[in-house]
Amino acid sequence: MDKKRKKEKILIPSHRDNRRYLEIENFDKEKVEKAILDYVGILGWGKAAPIFIGNGLAVRREELERVKASFELAEIKIKRVSGTIKGLKGK
Repeated sequence: MDKKRKKEKILIPSHRDNRRYLEIENFDKEKVEKAILDYVGILGWGKAAPIFIGNGLAVRREELERVKASFELAEIKIKRVSGTIKGLKGK
């Protein structure tokens, strides 16, 4: 019974969010949060569903351009964008 319950909680790959990972220069969590909220607002924040990872950020693929635009307005530099965390840390 417990094994069956565990399997129910796991999402199949087609239902997972496609994310892009951004490596940010001089990473400051508050500055990044403020930039996204000021440009795309609370609704945009919810759509982008950002997750802070180390000195970077993971956002949903569909909202990547809006997040990048908010960083341009806030003068936050993006070092690299990758489809995987491994690809982001690899170079």
